[in-house]
Amino acid sequence: MATNEKDQLKRTLGPLMLWGLGVGYVISGMYFGWNLGLEKGGTLGLAVATLFIIIMYLAFTFSYTELACAIPKAGGAFDYAVRALGTNWGFLGGMAQNIEFIFAPPAIAFAIGAYLNIFLPGIPILGIAIFAYFVFTALNIYGIQAAASFELIITIIAVIGLLLFAGTALPEFEWKNLEHNALPNGWSGAFAALPFAIWFFLAIEGVANVAEETINPQRNVLIGFGSAILTLVVLCLITFAASVGVGGWEVVVFPEAGANPSDSPLPLAMAATVGQSHILYKAVTFIGLFGLIASFHGIILAAGRASFEFGRVGFAPKSLGKVHSRFKTPANALLINMGIGIIALLTGKTGEIITIACFGALSLYMISMVSLLVLRKKEPELERPFKVPLYPFSPIIALIIASIAFVAITIYNPILAAIYFGILAVAFIWFKLAVTLPKG
Repeated sequence: MATNEKDQLKRTLGPLMLWGLGVGYVISGMYFGWNLGLEKGGTLGLAVATLFIIIMYLAFTFSYTELACAIPKAGGAFDYAVRALGTNWGFLGGMAQNIEFIFAPPAIAFAIGAYLNIFLPGIPILGIAIFAYFVFTALNIYGIQAAASFELIITIIAVIGLLLFAGTALPEFEWKNLEHNALPNGWSGAFAALPFAIWFFLAIEGVANVAEETINPQRNVLIGFGSAILTLVVLCLITFAASVGVGGWEVVVFPEAGANPSDSPLPLAMAATVGQSHILYKAVTFIGLFGLIASFHGIILAAGRASFEFGRVGFAPKSLGKVHSRFKTPANALLINMGIGIIALLTGKTGEIITIACFGALSLYMISMVSLLVLRKKEPELERPFKVPLYPFSPIIALIIASIAFVAITIYNPILAAIYFGILAVAFIWFKLAVTLPKG
């Protein structure tokens, strides 16, 4: 499956940009959504789920880094699975990756719209969300350097916002607030909370999808991946403790008694500590917008590369695999993904969209870890600038936890699981019947 030189992406990214992308892909998960897991599992249930998910992501990220450094291609998991497991599993791995990256942005776009609607009540939430799609798709088409530079800036601002929040909330931290009603639904609640624990870290693997645009990827991908996951683990632990520690988990789930769950835990925690009129409350709430934009923009970037590679090697219409003649970016893939994202937005089912994205992510993780184990046996001579520590335990641990999480999410979301498997089945049938793979 050779590629033409004219369809190659331009190398411009260094380790700092990769850190910005890795953290930026994920950081919205610190600002919204994760607290909905508290309603399912309480403090202890979500904490246990998050602990296992942190172990999974640490093991997965460093295992995935080995693959990304050895095979620095824009397709990420798709390219690794094709090489290790063949075209059928490669297609399924690539579809899982596309589902994750294409379905996560609509949920974030809706959150951006809901947030800005507070300040601009005359503009509909859906209108703001669709406008955001056009703006950030256009930025990604313009160029990877501009897109990554923008991502780095807003990611730094979003990190500062989390640190500002922690500095305000942690002085009010009390351990008893963590213990209050800590397991309201028993241990089954911990399994129900898994999707929201995954939301803390979902899409960090997108760093691998820009490996082809990275200067010296065999070195810089490791630095970018490693620094990003360690930053995110620290931010996750601080944010979780600071949010729940100020008044118990109910405070950062329900705005008031009898109200529907809120997906804005940080403003709720700030309101409980300094009040809504305080300048720090307004500052953290405003900076939260940067966290949403960082993840929305970053995942659009990664999705474009994943879909681009799918088309470039002939697993999807060839037009997806073309780069813009002037900007050298995957413009067609970005535009198609925007169209699908807007259609998903119109359903209004943001919670369900997040869960479907989690199905895609977990499938990607499982297939990627199997690919790593197979490639170690199949291609022992493959140049591996970085080898995952504690092999084979690291990929096996990631594989086991991802498998358990996948089963748990399927049990608690059977209809969404059926939709996810239906998408894969239809796509796979089309692939077998309609696609003729190129030679070479």
